[in-house]
Amino acid sequence: MNERVNPFANLKDAPVFTTKAKPEKPVEEETITKLAEQNNFPSRQAAKQTKAERRKPRTYRTGRNVQFNTKVTAETHARIYRLADDRKITLGELLEVATAALEREGGSRS
Repeated sequence: MNERVNPFANLKDAPVFTTKAKPEKPVEEETITKLAEQNNFPSRQAAKQTKAERRKPRTYRTGRNVQFNTKVTAETHARIYRLADDRKITLGELLEVATAALEREGGSRS
């Protein structure tokens, strides 16, 4: 009465499944390519993309440890990096120079 029922008991007479044999000769890549072209089947290969030009990482030990983030246009981004590269200074230093110049100018917008 306390015996458990075997859930696999009725599977003793079930047919045994086997895997299909692998084809002896694999299909050539050229044949697959021809068939795909004839049937207008697009390739799933990713399109080659041109890599964006990467600039050298800017790693400096300057004592500046507070991060300042802002969104700018692509043109402004390029101008900022060009100005820093032309003067051979860091971006933090460029921001300090620009801020000092604005303060000297005395132009306060209201």
